[in-house]
Amino acid sequence: MTPAALPDVLLHLAVVRPVFVWGQPGIGKSSLVRQFAAALGLECVTLIGTQLAPEDLIGVPELRNGRSRFAPPESIARDEPYCLFLDELNAASPEVQKAFYSLILDRRIGAYELPAGSIVIGAGNRASDNALARPMASALLNRLIHVHLRANADDWLRWAAGAGVHPWIVDYLTQRPDHLWAKPPKTEEPFSTPRSWHMLSDALHSFGDDLAAEVLAVLASGTLSPSHASAFSAYVKTLRHRYGLEAIVRGDASWPRAATDRDLLYFFAEAFRARLIRDLPASREQASPTVRRFAVRAKSLLVELAEISLECAQLVIATDDDGVPVLPAWFLVEVTRDLPRLVAARI
Repeated sequence: MTPAALPDVLLHLAVVRPVFVWGQPGIGKSSLVRQFAAALGLECVTLIGTQLAPEDLIGVPELRNGRSRFAPPESIARDEPYCLFLDELNAASPEVQKAFYSLILDRRIGAYELPAGSIVIGAGNRASDNALARPMASALLNRLIHVHLRANADDWLRWAAGAGVHPWIVDYLTQRPDHLWAKPPKTEEPFSTPRSWHMLSDALHSFGDDLAAEVLAVLASGTLSPSHASAFSAYVKTLRHRYGLEAIVRGDASWPRAATDRDLLYFFAEAFRARLIRDLPASREQASPTVRRFAVRAKSLLVELAEISLECAQLVIATDDDGVPVLPAWFLVEVTRDLPRLVAARI
C-alpha cells in the first residue's frame, strides 16, 4: 500500500492487534508511525532492534517481599497508554526477537502489562533490498499482522509541497516520479529514496541556489543513485539556461549540441522518453488529433537527436530492463518505417 493509505489501515488494525510494516529503506516507515501515534495523542516510544539485548526488554531481577521478579525498563513500564514502536525488529538477534514474543502477543513482560489503549507497531526492511535483516522466526511472524509499504511519488510530492522541500527537487520529481526511489545497489554507494531526496533538499537549502555546478554534482552524487544524480544536475542546468524540453518540443529551442552539454542532452533524451510514455496511447485510434501531431513532431525530433547522438536517440525508444517495449507498438512501427537508420542501429 502507499504511505497515504497507511494511517487509516493502522487506525483499524493497530488498536486490535500488533502490526508489522515492511518497506524499502528510506521510504518513511518510522516517520509515518510517529505521525500516526501523534495523531492519536499517544507518546511514541521507539526501541531499535539492532541496539537491544534481551535484558533490555526483560529487565533485571529485584527482590520484593522475599521473592525475585523482573523489573522491566522504565522506557517500557509506563502508567499511561502509548505507542510502542519496534523499529528494525527483523534485524534484531534471534534472542531479542524471542524476548518480544510475550510483549507482542500478550502485551506483557513479566508481571507488567501495557496500559489499556496502548498499541504495538513494528517495522523493518526487506532482505531483498540488501538491508540488514534476519529471518523472522515463524512464532514471531505469526504474532503480527503484516502490511507492505511501497514508495509513491504522488504521496511524497503532496507531502513535500507543504514540508519546505527545495523547489528544484519538487519540480524535478514531478517530471520524473520514477526517480523517487531506486533499488538498493549491491555495492556500497548512495541510492535514491524519499529520505535521500529530503537530505539533498536540506543540503541545497543550506548552500543556497547560487551554489556552483561542481558543488551541486557532489551533493547529488552523495545522496542519489548515480544516474539520478547526473539527471538532476542536468535538470538544474536547464533551469539556469532558462529552457527545457517543452521549448524543444515547441521548436523554440533545439537539442543541445555542445560537447560540454552532453549531460544535458542525455537528460533531455530521458525526459523526452518519459513524455512519450506518458502521452502516447496504447493504440493509434485512441490518439486525438493533438496527440497525432505530437507523434509526428516526436519523429522529427528523433531524427534531429540521432544526428547529434545516435546513442541518445536509441535511449528514447529502448525497451525496459526485461526487453519489453515501453512505447506503444503503433508508434514504434512508424519509427521503424520512417527512421530505418535509428532502428537498424539497435539490431
